[in-house]
Amino acid sequence: MSKSISVIITGATGHAGSGVLHACLGHPSVKGVLAITRRALDIKDERLVEIVHDDFLDYSKVEDRLAGHDACFWCLGVSSTRVRREEDYRRITYDYTIAAAKALERLSPGMTFCFLSGMGTDETQRSRMMWARVKGKAEADLGMFDLQLYAFRPAFIHPLKGHRSSTLTGSLLYPFIRNSAKYCVEADEMGLAMINAALYAPPRHTLENPDIRELAKMRG
Repeated sequence: MSKSISVIITGATGHAGSGVLHACLGHPSVKGVLAITRRALDIKDERLVEIVHDDFLDYSKVEDRLAGHDACFWCLGVSSTRVRREEDYRRITYDYTIAAAKALERLSPGMTFCFLSGMGTDETQRSRMMWARVKGKAEADLGMFDLQLYAFRPAFIHPLKGHRSSTLTGSLLYPFIRNSAKYCVEADEMGLAMINAALYAPPRHTLENPDIRELAKMRG
């Protein structure tokens, strides 16, 4: 019998997370999806369970529902073009992520944790770009937990139909880079890659844009 997985998704209302959720609900090996979100999803599927949750620094009220999952697809985030103060960007990108990792490590040690990072992330944390330092620290500190970490570093994520890109620059560039394995990945393609990371545990744990597209094609 082929392996089946139960997954947690955050950021499912965003342009990346919505594609990951779409891929999960369409995949035969995903038996259940728990979406943690600030607002209810307008989706009906027998495999989908929602938790409407406000405090992404504290999971104590919902932790009984977080145990027993095989993977977490962490797509919660914000563009640095929308949140310019480092402390605000750090809270969403780093603090929320680490708080979840602490809870999940205790509830489901060893589970797969797919962190949506970005091309240009600097694990040395010396970059002049604020977002690259913050995501680099998140990747580094996530690696200290008893979780199977995969850091996904896409360049441009093209959202599902009906969702807008988070940046104007990305929207303008898409017609020119849509076929580029180096610079573009479809949102649901990202979802397939995360599912395959949980199913097959590939050896490469830091995945740049071409790696993501290749992993999305993987079949057991």
